[in-house]
Amino acid sequence: MMADFSGLRTKMVDGQVRTTDVTSLPLLDALLSVPREEFVPAAKKSLAYIDEDLEIAPGRYLMEPSPFARIAQLAEIQPGDFVLDVGAGTGYSSAVLSKIAGSVVALEQDPALAEKAQSVLSALGYDTVAVVEGPLTAGYPAQAPYDVIVIEGAVEQIPQALFDQLKDGGRLVAVEGLGNSGVVHIYVKHGSSVSARRAFNAAVKALPGFNNAPVFEF
Repeated sequence: MMADFSGLRTKMVDGQVRTTDVTSLPLLDALLSVPREEFVPAAKKSLAYIDEDLEIAPGRYLMEPSPFARIAQLAEIQPGDFVLDVGAGTGYSSAVLSKIAGSVVALEQDPALAEKAQSVLSALGYDTVAVVEGPLTAGYPAQAPYDVIVIEGAVEQIPQALFDQLKDGGRLVAVEGLGNSGVVHIYVKHGSSVSARRAFNAAVKALPGFNNAPVFEF
């Protein structure tokens, strides 16, 4: 029996997203239109709309719908914005962001995930998304500066390289802290300085590579 993915998508938005104070109509429309099931492994399609992080490769996850939607809303993405999606995975987040932005650079360091993202995004016609490969912590300076940078997973620290790639007035949104200590912050760049604001708690899976440097004690 074929799953009713359209119905599951509607239930995800109504039951997981709207109930957590996501009210942006363009974002809600984007979540209703992007087929999340196409961006997960074939064996997990039936789980595409569950309310938890979904593993898409060893150590890599598709973020739970509610925190992802809240993060996207917090970024206040405008129709003409140029967005860098750090840790794009198979491309789902980039597809959603492309519906509310002008264009998106989907940065992924895992070649297999980048290939999957390119294949699915192309097949579904998301032609305002450019998939690029490279270390996530370095961002993608070749296309900088960006209006918005979104980090798709929890991190212990945000590299200065990402802040350097923001436009004046640009926003960066990330979950800082691992496990239940995760807190979403939004950073706004003003000239050469960056201000931060704590937004809400979020426990999502870690994005590899953003660890704090080890401290040596003598």
